[in-house]
Amino acid sequence: MIRNRIKSFCSARPAAWRRPLQAYEAAHATRPRTAIRIPNRSVQTQSTRFEPLRPPSPSSLGKPKAAREFKRSRKWGRRVLILSALGGSVYLLDRQAFASGIGRSLFTFGTGLFVALDYKLNFRAEPLVGGTIEDLHRRSAERLFELLRANGGLYLKIGQAIAMQSAVLPPEFQKMFARMFDDAPQDEWRDVEKVIRKDFGGRSVEEVFGVSFTGEEGKGLMERRARASASVAQVHWARLPDGREVAIKLQKPEIAKQVGWDLWAFKVVMRVYTLWFDLPLYSLVPFITERLMLETDFESEARNSETMRELVNSEPTLKGRVYIPKIYPEFTTRRVLVTEWIEGVRLWDKAATRGRWLGGNGNGSAGVHGTQLQFTPADMEAARRELRENPYKEKLKPERDSWKGRNNKGGLGLSSKDVMTTMVDLFSAQIFKWGVVHCDPHPGNIFIRRLPSGKAELVLIDHGLYVYMSPKFRHQYSLFWKSLMTFDNDTIAEVTKEWGIKAPDLFASATLMRPYEGGDMTTRGHIMKELSGKTPAERHFEAQQRMKAGIREILSDEDKWPKELIFIGRNMRIVQGNNQFMGSPVNRVKMMGNWASRSLFQDPNLPWRERAMNAWRHLLFKTVLLATDVAFYTFKLRQWLGWGGGFEDEVEARMKDMAKDFGVDLQHEVFEG
Repeated sequence: MIRNRIKSFCSARPAAWRRPLQAYEAAHATRPRTAIRIPNRSVQTQSTRFEPLRPPSPSSLGKPKAAREFKRSRKWGRRVLILSALGGSVYLLDRQAFASGIGRSLFTFGTGLFVALDYKLNFRAEPLVGGTIEDLHRRSAERLFELLRANGGLYLKIGQAIAMQSAVLPPEFQKMFARMFDDAPQDEWRDVEKVIRKDFGGRSVEEVFGVSFTGEEGKGLMERRARASASVAQVHWARLPDGREVAIKLQKPEIAKQVGWDLWAFKVVMRVYTLWFDLPLYSLVPFITERLMLETDFESEARNSETMRELVNSEPTLKGRVYIPKIYPEFTTRRVLVTEWIEGVRLWDKAATRGRWLGGNGNGSAGVHGTQLQFTPADMEAARRELRENPYKEKLKPERDSWKGRNNKGGLGLSSKDVMTTMVDLFSAQIFKWGVVHCDPHPGNIFIRRLPSGKAELVLIDHGLYVYMSPKFRHQYSLFWKSLMTFDNDTIAEVTKEWGIKAPDLFASATLMRPYEGGDMTTRGHIMKELSGKTPAERHFEAQQRMKAGIREILSDEDKWPKELIFIGRNMRIVQGNNQFMGSPVNRVKMMGNWASRSLFQDPNLPWRERAMNAWRHLLFKTVLLATDVAFYTFKLRQWLGWGGGFEDEVEARMKDMAKDFGVDLQHEVFEG
């Protein structure tokens, strides 16, 4: 029926409309047609009468079954909830009360255990997990670096201490720990402001220092953005109402909460490593942690600074050449240190130190000898404008760099020899004459200024890490150094025996920062004999095993070993690196030997007869030192002709060759980074 209607509809239309219908009929002509059957509907009826739906009776349902209680799931669910609540509470308590000290300690234990286990299993000629010992060092260095950077604070201080001694570590550690000297992130102003309020009885920054952040007349100025930020503190510039420009060193607020946990975690890890690897390391930990604790006490730093200032001013050969910034005790607490602001050039800026002086004849750098820095009315107006336009990011201190000239290509016009002579004299006097040693003299803590005479003035800052030598130990160390220069092996053996050291030739080389050639070389000869005839992998492994044994021999008697040697060695290492960085302009070994010998007859604690004998020996000793001058100027001539490096470069090359026999790959270039 439907088809007929469609057909009749299409027949009344043009032929083009009918073609699809014809094609469809032709295609389906052979298909049998089936009839569509529609089922008949019927209504069924029942003979029984209708009954409404009723619920079943309880008796018909049978005995009831007990519902499932899910006791195990509910039990574990309660445990998870309780543990989550406890964990969250501990986390919040740790974060608020201890500045995440517990979490940092757990991270330390986990990483330390993982690294120790990796070394225990894979430190062998053929590691169990494949690869080489270098791969083991690399992944361990990465894990430890990430630990120190993630925890920050005092961990960065520990990392920097390791980095300064990293020349004796595998190259993989040296490259990784060179990054420990990057600037640490600074805290927000509102956080460091709390430190001032707490340490000064609730008074605000404006009340304590007499400054204004809106530029009020008669008030001082202070930058809320730090000029420098380190692991423990950050430094802000300020100008007090009386015109003094100061550096305000503020300890980061979390340090006080973290220091106890951090040092405890350090002790635990070192104890585990001492027992697991059979190395006498833990005996050094109490002394190291004591020094680190004192670094967080700014009142101790102020005392160190004042002591060094008095010693420098009392030494005729250094007064006028070295400057220690003034401390302002009325503003100093355990977490706040205020010192004189220093204008100068950092030691690492060789171009600015040696560039041509454009500041005028007879003039010197701003602030030399502690003269007050100029601050003109125009500088004050510029500061007020900066406060309005850039709050919390203001730069209020005027730039005093007119000596650079219009093209900023000028410099202080100083010679590297003048700078390094002053530096070596200063630290030699600390070690051999005074026994008061600044143990962190890296380039960032040394400023260079030009005196009106055209000579260099060296400014030493950051006096937190100090070592005080006893008169007996200072005398022994001076005698030891002098004996190294004269190849007095009997005295060297006697002194090292008193210090509990069983490898005097190895320790002598470590002290000089170059191979000691006056000993019997028994330690080195024994090592070379053991390494002969082995594969490179076995040789590398055995050499590092010998390095471990060498550490045991140097630290063989933990009770006798002077703990001060750790930081004195650090001082000498940094001074040697500074001299090399400046192009080896001075004979460092000769200068230090001269100070060591001179201190023996200038020591007021010795009897006058012994001092007179030492004075005669000092005259003879100076003739011996002439031999070192021959070697020094020979290498200086080669350096000038472009045939090689300076004296320190040659010393380091020979030290590297010797160190390889002990399984150490020295990489002193790391220091320059």
